[in-house]
Amino acid sequence: MKSGLLGIVIAAVALVLYWSAYIITPTEQALVLQFGEVKTQETEPGLKFKLPWQNVIVLDKRILDLNMPPLEAIVADKKRLTVDAFARYRITNPVRFYQSVNNVNEGARRLATFLQSSLRSELAKATFVQVVRDDRSDLMEKIRQDVDKSAAAIGIDVIDVKIRRADLPEANSQAIFRRMQTERQREATEIRAQGEEQSRRIKSRADRDATVLVAEAQRDADIIRGDGDAAANQIFAEAYGKDPSFFEFYRSMQAYTNALEGGDTSLVLSPDSDFFRYFNDPSGTRSAPAVGAPQ
Repeated sequence: MKSGLLGIVIAAVALVLYWSAYIITPTEQALVLQFGEVKTQETEPGLKFKLPWQNVIVLDKRILDLNMPPLEAIVADKKRLTVDAFARYRITNPVRFYQSVNNVNEGARRLATFLQSSLRSELAKATFVQVVRDDRSDLMEKIRQDVDKSAAAIGIDVIDVKIRRADLPEANSQAIFRRMQTERQREATEIRAQGEEQSRRIKSRADRDATVLVAEAQRDADIIRGDGDAAANQIFAEAYGKDPSFFEFYRSMQAYTNALEGGDTSLVLSPDSDFFRYFNDPSGTRSAPAVGAPQ
């Protein structure tokens, strides 16, 4: 009888321990509830005990991820963007978290609402270039701080907010690409026209300079040629004055050279004419000087 009673007592104690003991791992934190009211908050790992009629809510103590579905927002310069963002957060106040949202799924839904609202608000103040390039880091920090203030009311600490992508909608992207292509073509046409204008200007200047150079060279050549002819005439005049007979002989030789030079021209002259006086008589005394002979 006593052994049976002892067995019953042991079984009852074991049952009480089974319903009263629970384990908290290093990645968890727990709330002990009694009829829906929070009695104890456990944040340290180990074996814990509660009353049999109490229940335990276990919450994750690690950093959690919140992946947002893509949303459309209008930035300050009236461009529509498709934004893909995510957040990383931690439950820092389990009691407030349980009392506000009750569970992780509801907490994630509330946090997503805060993030969407902050994204739309902050993006509306920034331009397209600031969002995609210039001030993206500062913008993310402003959004994080804004979401963190709202999330503190439900016991959440927002660690980070990032925008994976911020793109124009497909229709807008195609329109922008076409406009960019048109602008590049216009710029190319303008640059090509400017190049052709400069080419014509350079060619015109070169033709003008060439004409001036040729004219100046021709002028200088004519001057030099005239000076040479004047010097030659002066030399001939001096030579004629010193020895008229030699000058007449020289001029006759020039006349022979010019008249008898190979070609199709035929001359019919008498052998004893004045033109051939130096052929018949080397002294040329038979007739007058042949200064007027054909050249």
